[in-house]
Amino acid sequence: MANDLTNFIPEVWSKKLSALLDDSGVMMQCVNKDYEGEIKSAGDTIHVRTYGNVTVKTYNGAITYDDLTSPTQELNIDQKKYFAFKVDDISKAQSNIEIMDGYLGRAKIAIDLAKDDFLLAKHSDIATADTVSSGATIALDADNIYQYFVELGKILKANNATAKGQKPWVIINPEIEATMLQANQFIHATQIGDKTIREGSIGRINGMDVLVSTNFDAVGGVYNVMAGTNDAISFASQVVEVETIRLQDSFDTAVRGLYVYGAKTTQAKSLAKLICTV
Repeated sequence: MANDLTNFIPEVWSKKLSALLDDSGVMMQCVNKDYEGEIKSAGDTIHVRTYGNVTVKTYNGAITYDDLTSPTQELNIDQKKYFAFKVDDISKAQSNIEIMDGYLGRAKIAIDLAKDDFLLAKHSDIATADTVSSGATIALDADNIYQYFVELGKILKANNATAKGQKPWVIINPEIEATMLQANQFIHATQIGDKTIREGSIGRINGMDVLVSTNFDAVGGVYNVMAGTNDAISFASQVVEVETIRLQDSFDTAVRGLYVYGAKTTQAKSLAKLICTV
């Protein structure tokens, strides 16, 4: 039976695309969506409430009370991405593929890359104090890579980023992955089996899941490696609109959609960085 665009029901498209995008992309494993709420359009602002510290004092017969503050940060939905394509009636009639699912999948891949690129840029929010070797550029090789990744994990632990049971992660690119896989320590660390591979990680170093992104490109031959926990970055997104339009100047039907999102580094101390060459 020939496929046609009667299957392109906007509400169905929107729900399916939202489901596909919920946990897709490398960085979706590394952020939280605690404050997502309801986003209706680009330009929406989400107010993220954070909490001040509580001081523990020695009791000596008198009690003093602290004035607690509850500051808020603004998460701006300032990223707007769209897809738009047209399908001519002849191609539609002759098609033997599931048009809706096929193009949804292609839209998902394109949006995933855009989201990852945007979220990986959050490495710029990491302070020099939370960067290995105080921000010096490290020349990584198979002999020293394990040592410096242990230093990354040490920074997170020193900042109590993992104190609440948060599972740390580290994002690398394929060039660094190739060097890492030659390190004896990493090879031994992954002999527990292929469970982590099935879950999307190539292994674990110093308790951190190692994730690979092709979007973490070098700038002038220098790479940024970002580590952290899901507490660090809050992300919110929404498929705002998906619609079909019958074009007037051809026998085509156009399909277009708008996806908006934003992110905020709400706990920068839950991130660490390594600047390196390979």
